[in-house]
Parts: sequence; structure tokens; C-alpha cells
Amino acid sequence: MKTNSKTFLFENEIVWEPAGEGVVRQIMGYDKQMMMVKVKFNQGAIGSAHTHPHTQTTYVVSGMFEFTVNGEKKIVTQGDGLYIAPDALHGCVCLEEGTLIDCFSPMRDDFLK
Repeated sequence: MKTNSKTFLFENEIVWEPAGEGVVRQIMGYDKQMMMVKVKFNQGAIGSAHTHPHTQTTYVVSGMFEFTVNGEKKIVTQGDGLYIAPDALHGCVCLEEGTLIDCFSPMRDDFLK
């Protein structure tokens, strides 16, 4: 498996991959230690509750989302951020169409398969 991305990645050259109903993503850079992913949500789309062993930070580029992390619910909007600890149960509902930037450490091998 390739362990790092190209140095320069251009949005118009990266295929949007399905990531659930009403959700698509682009992998924007990675190596074994980290990965950055852009995720677009249609209004009403759901990021199903899940866990993973990776540390995650998320930045809200646009839109409005209701996130639940380990049972705590908060609404986040443009400019807000989240920290999600490894193995924390988390998910979201998109209240207004928007885009998130997710960063993972280490990289998500499962996103490259």
C-alpha cells in the first residue's frame, strides 16, 4: 500500500468518493502519521455514529452540524472545530449543507482501499 500522497493535490483533479448517503469526500494529503480529508454533506445527511482508533480533529469550513461525541451533543458552524479522542463514539447530522476538514492520526488505511 502507498504510504504517502503526492506533494501537491488539486481539488479539480481529485475524485469525490462516496462516504454515505448525501456525503462525499476527497483525500487531501497523507502519510503514515496523518491524513487530511475534505468531506461535503448535503443538508440532512448523517455521519453515522462510529468509532476508530485514530485521533481526529475536525474544522467546519461551512454549514451547520449537530455533532454527538461520547453522548455530548453540540451544534457547530463555520470556523468551529472539534477534537475527537481515539475510540470515542461520534457522529453528526448536517443541519445546513456544508464542508468539514477531518484530520486523522495515524492515517486511515481503510480510506485508501
